[in-house]
Amino acid sequence: MSQQSEFNLEIFLKSLPNSSGVYRMIAADDSVLYVGKAVNLKRRVSSYFQKSDHSPRISLMIKQIARVEITLTRSEAEALILENNLIKSLSPKYNILFRDDKSYPYLMISGHTFPKLAYFRGTPQKPNQYFGPYPNGYAVRDSIEILQKVFQLRTCEDSVFSHRDRPCLLAQIKRCCAPCVGAVSREEYAAQVANATAFLNGKTVDLMKNLEEKMFQAADDLDFETAAKLRDQIQALGVVQSKQFIDSQNLNNQQDIDIIAVSAANGGVCIHWVSIRGGRHVGDKSFFPDTRDDPNPNAQDYAEAFVAQHYLGKQKPDTLICNFRLPESLQTALNSEHSRIMQFPKAEKGERKVWLNMAVKNAEHALTQHQLQNSNQEQRVAQLAQIIGLPASDLRRLECFDISHTQGEATLASCVVYDDFAMQPSQYRRYNITTATNDDYTAMREVLTRRYGKMKQAQAAGEVVRFPDVVLIDGGMGQIGVAVSVWEEIGLTIPLVGIAKGVERKAGLEELILPFSGERFRLPENSPALHLLQTIRDESHRFAITGMRAKRDKARVTSSLNDIAGVGAKRKAALLMRFGGLRGVQAASVDDLAQVDGISRALAEKIYEYLHH
Repeated sequence: MSQQSEFNLEIFLKSLPNSSGVYRMIAADDSVLYVGKAVNLKRRVSSYFQKSDHSPRISLMIKQIARVEITLTRSEAEALILENNLIKSLSPKYNILFRDDKSYPYLMISGHTFPKLAYFRGTPQKPNQYFGPYPNGYAVRDSIEILQKVFQLRTCEDSVFSHRDRPCLLAQIKRCCAPCVGAVSREEYAAQVANATAFLNGKTVDLMKNLEEKMFQAADDLDFETAAKLRDQIQALGVVQSKQFIDSQNLNNQQDIDIIAVSAANGGVCIHWVSIRGGRHVGDKSFFPDTRDDPNPNAQDYAEAFVAQHYLGKQKPDTLICNFRLPESLQTALNSEHSRIMQFPKAEKGERKVWLNMAVKNAEHALTQHQLQNSNQEQRVAQLAQIIGLPASDLRRLECFDISHTQGEATLASCVVYDDFAMQPSQYRRYNITTATNDDYTAMREVLTRRYGKMKQAQAAGEVVRFPDVVLIDGGMGQIGVAVSVWEEIGLTIPLVGIAKGVERKAGLEELILPFSGERFRLPENSPALHLLQTIRDESHRFAITGMRAKRDKARVTSSLNDIAGVGAKRKAALLMRFGGLRGVQAASVDDLAQVDGISRALAEKIYEYLHH
């Protein structure tokens, strides 16, 4: 087996080409510290080791560099695309990262014979149609509500749709045209889907003209019922249109437009993103990159990093309006991935200036609010770091574990994450415990081994893994003892903190356990560090309790169905399919139960009686 030769920086710098490409700064443990692009690799990479006026963040990074790797590209645009891909896959410590934009929600129109409207998050798949992305789930659901009112498309699950024999409540309140019971033909429904698609694509003017023509034609044919329906649709569209346009003077703008405004103040940066789809303002969102290691952040750098990470490799708008200069190389890279030429206009007048000014104002306000909130959180984290014996800069991510069960039933472990001065619900995890029923110690051993054993294996395989800086255990000496033994088995050195409730089991009287230093103590009730620990501990407990109760109720209902005489596997499956799950069976009336294939009236009464008494 050949050994890797020692990296010689001087020889490496002399051999660098004067061409474009991507460079990677590698630490001694083979972790990637930084990924960057360059028009001239020789000049750019050499500057790190020849200049002395770097920012504290870059200076700290340079001290950790063990070697440098490069990849040549044909152009700066190609280098930018490659850089972005590597940043997303490797998450280098010293790059500007936007961790909360991994997966945006979309509105989906399925590829069924009778397509449904649905909220979607994930990887798009054919033959479904996807519209977005939207800044948040509320914007998606708002659009779904509009489409329900105007076009009356279904939103029900396929299992419910295929087993209905009478219209649901949505059909009765004119939010669905009830294709499940044949109230509308396939052709009529397809026409409504086409209209909804046109609306989502911004072709509102064309859609209105088409509907008007059909309305007049129906009136000429004396089909006044159809004409009335079309009239109501036109009116509904008009109301929606007038409500959704930011500038009501321009209702003919059919482009997808994104507006990005950056604001920097007091060492912080905010990127405010506004999404306009088909002329409708569908929402906005603020992003706050981590600037703790960058005392004088350059807003331009952060803005460019956001655009690259946000758009490269993803769906793009027709027009992008910014309050900062977008480099030509980035424009070229974006256009190389887009089916049409994107526009990057200057918002100097008219509605675009209004939109941009509004985005800038929101960015400034969001940054102010964010800094006010974080100042308190920073104080809490700094004090906790001091107690544990860590530099404040080394304490960013905390993970907390709790075990929950009901007398041994439905045992479940929770793991909640605190990172970047806030709880991170998208990173929470629940673990079904299989090795223990009424033993908290065995359950704690299982969840810690599963979580961190898997992470150690991934790390050994060369994957980039982000371990927590501190692990919190909701429990006393017994649980902490288990955690210490797991640490020894796996080979971890992450600090552990036990949060014991104490004899009185009252908030403010918790005992903290630091096993590696042998300390056990209480903090004052007004301690910011204690408040942080309580917040994380309580969230872990809540997350565990809700998961355990759901698991318990599911098991109880399932077992209840199994215990009913006359309800075998086939009838149980038919019930669950008909009502879309266990809760649906519980909520069903006797009449509803009796409509399921294989369920007689007498058996329906028996099932209802058993589940409710």
